[in-house]
Amino acid sequence: MGTRWIGKNVSGMIVVGLLLANLMIGARLYSEETNADDRDTAYDHMALFTTAIEQIRRNYVDGDKTEYRDLIYGALRGMLQSLDSHSAFLDPDMFSDMRDDTSGQFGGLGIVISMRNNILTIVAPMEDTPGSRAGLLSGDHIVEIDGESTEGWTLQQAVRKLRGAPDTDVTIKVVRPRTSEIEEHTITREIISVDSVRDVRMIGDMIGYMRVTQFNTPTAADVRAALEELEEQGMRALILDLRNNPGGLLNAAIEVAQQFVPRGELIVYTQGRDGRRGQRYTARERNARTGFPMVVLINEGSASASEIVAGALQDHRRAVLIGEKTFGKGSVQSVLPLDDGSALRLTTAQYYTPSDRVIDERGIEPDIVIPIPAEDWRRLLLQRARPENADLEQLEEEDDFEDLVDIQLERAVDVLKGILIFEAHNGERPAPRDSGDHLAVR
Repeated sequence: MGTRWIGKNVSGMIVVGLLLANLMIGARLYSEETNADDRDTAYDHMALFTTAIEQIRRNYVDGDKTEYRDLIYGALRGMLQSLDSHSAFLDPDMFSDMRDDTSGQFGGLGIVISMRNNILTIVAPMEDTPGSRAGLLSGDHIVEIDGESTEGWTLQQAVRKLRGAPDTDVTIKVVRPRTSEIEEHTITREIISVDSVRDVRMIGDMIGYMRVTQFNTPTAADVRAALEELEEQGMRALILDLRNNPGGLLNAAIEVAQQFVPRGELIVYTQGRDGRRGQRYTARERNARTGFPMVVLINEGSASASEIVAGALQDHRRAVLIGEKTFGKGSVQSVLPLDDGSALRLTTAQYYTPSDRVIDERGIEPDIVIPIPAEDWRRLLLQRARPENADLEQLEEEDDFEDLVDIQLERAVDVLKGILIFEAHNGERPAPRDSGDHLAVR
């Protein structure tokens, strides 16, 4: 038994020795590329790291059961977590899970989560998913998952706990900061597959409406098809609903925004370390639709790609923003794969709107602030659920929705009607007829 342990120990020391040697070589090469007064390098402190690992292996009570790889992974995990709430070390399993996110389908609750002030926070529940039907709301803090406190957890740990096989249950406890309510929900996981463009319809005879629930690969094409459908029905103004849209792909956001702003106009840019400007993303659409007034609806659940679109349309005075301040997720994370199948998820830049506004942790302020109480949002999310998937018994017991009014949507309609009437007086467009059918959400 002693011989086996010695062999294992020697083998582990060889592994860690090779890893540290690579780190030292890399650090030395890096230090040679920096200025002489900037040489607080990893190479200078690598001996401390090596000594700490060896002391743990030699003196920790279960040191003989502690693998070198586990120690190094733990060190990397803490290192990245200490930088900001979005940077993280991804072990091979976590990196694999992250790549699965792009497949479009996964077993889970249908909520997008983030770390805010080191607290696990719901960015937004995706529409018509178990999370939205359970009444979870943007800004809710997840404090327990299956009876375990989430204090000190990384984002990746939470994601792995929340996901699982379809038709299995997970119990979460949330605190709602607005009201200090504590709620516990047992939710059944489902395969999550959500259409990104929904509820395309006319409100009255001239105002088109569409809801974009996320930004994925087909979103821009779906928005274009929806616009064509609405134009065929006589649309002369548009409401673009980005409420509770947690974001998605940057390219999809740019491709949507450029459908509404002139070619060549700046949509968003990134700025990285030391104030260096990174990528600038400009509109390239040859046939942008710039000839009709727009309102964009936003709220606390509008994040990331949604904030990029809303900020660009606001800065170019292309749309009036109505609702509540957005979530404030505007940092760029680069995923840097490592040789053993793990990866670093590192914040490398921030997004800025065309007028140089930073998005991260500040959000986008609406032009017209119209708050909606949390309970009304819960009812709106339940009402939006498709009948074939909704818990109809719950809907019938809790609400018939006859009195439910979406006051943000109502104000958007009023604003656009005012603009159309003003333009009609100047001979630009005929005035809209008031059908009165926009007051209740359908």
